[in-house]
Amino acid sequence: MRVVVIGASGHIGTYLVPRLVEAGHDVVAVSRGTSKPYTPHGAWRRVTTVTADRVAEEAAGTFGERVAALEPDAVIDLICFEESSARHLADALAGRVRHFLHCGTIWVHGPSVHVPTREDAPRRPFGDYGVKKAAIEAYLLDRAQRDGFPATLIHPGHIVGPGWVPVTPAGNVNPAAFQVLADGGELALPNLGLETVQHVHADDVARLFMAALANRSAAVGEAFHAVSASAVTLRGYAETAAGWFGQEAKLSFLPWERWKETVSAEDAEATWDHILHSPHCSMEKAERLLGFRPRYTPFEAIRESVEWLVREGVIKTR
Repeated sequence: MRVVVIGASGHIGTYLVPRLVEAGHDVVAVSRGTSKPYTPHGAWRRVTTVTADRVAEEAAGTFGERVAALEPDAVIDLICFEESSARHLADALAGRVRHFLHCGTIWVHGPSVHVPTREDAPRRPFGDYGVKKAAIEAYLLDRAQRDGFPATLIHPGHIVGPGWVPVTPAGNVNPAAFQVLADGGELALPNLGLETVQHVHADDVARLFMAALANRSAAVGEAFHAVSASAVTLRGYAETAAGWFGQEAKLSFLPWERWKETVSAEDAEATWDHILHSPHCSMEKAERLLGFRPRYTPFEAIRESVEWLVREGVIKTR
């Protein structure tokens, strides 16, 4: 197929675009042209690149038609964050594309109730990001059911892989928590450290997009989680990560109101967002409908990011 990938050079696109090329698809990568894939791959030489400023072109009302003019069989949108953007693109592609795949987020759920949370759980999103992504999901699924627009939604958890900092045992993206563990120091965690995070390797997210693309009849009109098969507690995460550095974790625990005073406002906000969600999502639906299972356990996925941070000198080891 001819596949257009919007936002092709980011976390997911780094792995997805080479997989698409290797599967024999004709790939068009649409991006602002300001960044390169996190990991180089020879497949990019066989990709048609299109530079586009989505925000400016949407404001001019031309972005959707520009994508449609590329004559894709399938469009994968990795960087849609507003319902108006989804509407603009869907209007332009309706009747002109066989499959439309949107990258969402497990934040559409809000706090966990029954765990593992399934895709059909009631939506209770909070925060600007989760609320907007839930609105996009509702719009696309309604349109799929109402007029047959061929939409599929993939909802990743905390994406990890070489090239960026994973959500840490402290629940934010400040690598200082890893440095404390590497040094054998004491790491303070909020509350009892029993809140959860649920990572996923970017390549597993890419593989799920591939599975949905290959199983169109089962995927259209559906939403799927893209997470590791299990969530991990902050405490268990810290203990495991300390072992990667040959250390035994020294942990302390503080009530949230005290803990947040020990970090920057930015780090506290990120941690609060993660622990308030405490996600633990199910992968049963993707396996049942698409035959998909994640290859990486959460700690295997996270460790690749941590090892990259060590190689880059962000984390100093003895």
